[in-house]
Amino acid sequence: MKNILIADDEKDIVKLLRLYLETDEVAIFEAYDGEMAIQILNNNVIDLALLDIMMPRINGFELTKKIRKEWHIPVMIISAKIESADKILGLDLGADDYITKPFDPLEVAARVRARFRENHGSRSLSHEKDKLTVRELILNPAECILYKENQAISLTAVELKLMCLLMAHPGRVFTKEQLYEAGWEEAYAVDDNTIRVAISKLRDKIGAENISTIRGLGYRLEK
Repeated sequence: MKNILIADDEKDIVKLLRLYLETDEVAIFEAYDGEMAIQILNNNVIDLALLDIMMPRINGFELTKKIRKEWHIPVMIISAKIESADKILGLDLGADDYITKPFDPLEVAARVRARFRENHGSRSLSHEKDKLTVRELILNPAECILYKENQAISLTAVELKLMCLLMAHPGRVFTKEQLYEAGWEEAYAVDDNTIRVAISKLRDKIGAENISTIRGLGYRLEK
């Protein structure tokens, strides 16, 4: 059974999400502020977190940062803040997805299912190939950790999928559509800004020289 944390100070939102997400194979944990969410994370095995931004005590941005430091789970932000700057900040802090309010609960449920499929795909890859190595980079999918010159680098779920793709084919150019499909499993709704943010974060972690932009085509990991 999968455990999902829903953190939002609007109880009606939590109730609506529970209605569409709760199945025989999913358990819902509710939090109405950031501190409640941290208590739940400390005391339970959570597989995915849905976070509002404007929460009391600890807001969603700060909570996302803390989750990224202490737990390796997918984080999806659901917020009424619709400005591009807020979306970029949320993704840059480590969120795997950003959904704006008002939202379609069916779409949220579909994105949650896609995120769980993505994680399952990552685990399947780890059984097929324990490690991927490109020069000083070593990726261990089973641990969800990338090593650069023996220094561990933590990856988000999306970053893991992107690095698995890039490191499996060093030197190959991947289009934005291919990267979006690999990282978010939504090739029909390519978001250029989301891809740029993800690539920028990876460059910060592994070195800008390792991922090249091929103008008009896409990106490649250098051999």
